[in-house]
Amino acid sequence: MKKKMELVFIIIIEAIVCFTPLGSIPIGPIVATLSCIPVIIASLLFSNKEGAIIGFCFGLFSFIVWTIVPPNPAFSFVFTPFYEGGQYRGNIFSLIICFLPRIITGITPYLIYKLLINIVKNDIISLMISSVIGSLTNTLLVMLLIYIAFNKEYSTLIGLSMLDIIKITITTNGIIEAIIAMIVSPPIVLALRKIEMKI
Repeated sequence: MKKKMELVFIIIIEAIVCFTPLGSIPIGPIVATLSCIPVIIASLLFSNKEGAIIGFCFGLFSFIVWTIVPPNPAFSFVFTPFYEGGQYRGNIFSLIICFLPRIITGITPYLIYKLLINIVKNDIISLMISSVIGSLTNTLLVMLLIYIAFNKEYSTLIGLSMLDIIKITITTNGIIEAIIAMIVSPPIVLALRKIEMKI
């Protein structure tokens, strides 16, 4: 019951960062999102199963946002086949892009952590590296799937080749979001572990 309540709490936090401006941090011209943080925390605090559940919720909330009130209607086709306001139309790959990277983001940190804790034997370092890889998992998979499914449409809208877009995305948003995940996720996981031990 306690785990279920904690998962519900994390889902609520995920909803807040997805549906409100609290989930976005403006850093100069770049806006870093915090949406991966609850997913990473769930994965590291519980297991890849719970991480995948929160990752699915992340995908679902993203799908709702991009379908109903997309931040940029021109790019809505990438994450939903149902929004009608853009130049291009999405398809089944839109749903895959919206859900699959988020679900895998909930699995990766747990698996990396379990691997590292036996090699590095340092909890904090293992948590930090796992958080970075978890965040980059989402960025890389989203961009890879866009490259596979919507290469021409996406590059036409931005006016750059898809490879250039991927490089820019990784070196700006991707790195900044990974650093934020590395700083924020481990202390929260450690604090929640201590609370669990006291209860």
